[in-house]
Amino acid sequence: MRREILVSASPKESWVALLEDGRLVEIMFDRPDQGRLVGDIYLGRVDAVLPGIQAAFVDIGEEKAGFLHVSDLLGEEEDEDENGGKGGGGGRRNRKYPPIQDQVRKGQEILVQVTKEPISTKGPRLTAQVSLPGRFLVYMPHSSHVGVSRKIDGREQRSRLRAMAKEMLPPDSGGIIVRTVGEEVTKETLEREFQRLHANWKKIRRRAKSQKAPSRVHGEAHLISGVIRDLFSNKFDGLTVDSPEVHGEISEYVSNVAPELLERIRMHDGPIPLFDEHGVEEEIRKAFQRRVDLPSGGYIIVEPTEALVSIDVNTGRYTGRKDPEHTILRTNMDAAREVARQLRLRDVGGIIVVDFIDMESQDNRDKVLQELRTHLGRDRARTKAFEVSSLGLIEMTRQRVRPSLFQSLTEPCSHCGGSGRVSSPATVVRRIERALVRASAANERQVVVRVHPEVALQVIEAEPDFLKRLRGRTKIDLDLRDDPLLREDEFHLLSGPSEADVTAKYVTR
Repeated sequence: MRREILVSASPKESWVALLEDGRLVEIMFDRPDQGRLVGDIYLGRVDAVLPGIQAAFVDIGEEKAGFLHVSDLLGEEEDEDENGGKGGGGGRRNRKYPPIQDQVRKGQEILVQVTKEPISTKGPRLTAQVSLPGRFLVYMPHSSHVGVSRKIDGREQRSRLRAMAKEMLPPDSGGIIVRTVGEEVTKETLEREFQRLHANWKKIRRRAKSQKAPSRVHGEAHLISGVIRDLFSNKFDGLTVDSPEVHGEISEYVSNVAPELLERIRMHDGPIPLFDEHGVEEEIRKAFQRRVDLPSGGYIIVEPTEALVSIDVNTGRYTGRKDPEHTILRTNMDAAREVARQLRLRDVGGIIVVDFIDMESQDNRDKVLQELRTHLGRDRARTKAFEVSSLGLIEMTRQRVRPSLFQSLTEPCSHCGGSGRVSSPATVVRRIERALVRASAANERQVVVRVHPEVALQVIEAEPDFLKRLRGRTKIDLDLRDDPLLREDEFHLLSGPSEADVTAKYVTR
């Protein structure tokens, strides 16, 4: 598989795209006015301790207080996630922890790190188990654990790296995890990075002692710097940048940590914008659509809701030839691959339910599940997919660190309030009729009705006797006028010669 990184930077925003075999699978962006909090370390003050949910709310100086669960106060000795074990898992909640009210109190100052961005009405998720990521190591000052990234395969290789890490780690200096890109580095390289991270931790502690809560004491690397540090390795065939300044910064960093990768960095200077040349802009546009077509002719429908994301699989125009089970299997296999890609591309998190087409054969169900899990394995976020149910559903979870692409780049429609639908012209006409009856009861005798042109067309073509019938029923002198500045489901009632707007008096839902 050919893997590439595209970096597009401007003063107002930065974008990073990950491509696999020429197809966009992941997109990240950063804007100066939308600060990223994940990885930042704060000296916070406990606002409230809630024994009922074993959690505390911590003021870190942001708009919303952070959420600190009791499970994020203690270390995770067996967690070997190269992100420092942030975020937790189901097993953590099932463990017994000392009551949170015995560990923190209201008004107490505490050093915490953000592990999850604020999403919707929820504030950021916090942990007291600080971790500092480097290129080859993750340093965990409050832990004694020495681990190896789960993405490094081979028992012998993992044992070698763990032994080397233990040997170079000074006593009582914290814990470390060897990251995926650290698989081939020498002991001396690991030692140099550990010394740098350890020195950085000392600076953070000194800064925390000299400041008053709430305040930020350490900021995580910006998007592009973080991606180069965490991702760019010999597993990527190339990295293309469209900004000379950013190209220089990346080249300087890579020359110090991985000079063998310098030849893979390319400066884009063609007449066609970088993202347009690789079809990224078009893929981003498609990521906001409900329907995603499959190679076989089928399609999937992606529907985000407040509680979960539902994905429905349909055969579409693909009807196969003779065997309906084979037709369904092929569509489901295509869908399994595309679902995994769409989750990464849209950065969907939380609970996800995929409604695959019903299959009679258990072997075929297992094939679809395995295909989904295989492609989810390429995802940097933690995922877990459960067995296919008797209804053909696969329930799964995906780690949620920040708002989805859809939430980050859009806002609720001012017309429909976010529902995606508005009242039809026929429905609006009925609402107008009821409003005029109310106006008649209030002794209004002259009313101008302003409507969207589509509603006016509905009256003229479908109900040409509408005005005559209402004039006779309400005894109101009616006049209908179209106004293209109104929404399709909006209308205004204007009373008398002065045309005073009295809509609110007579219009109800």
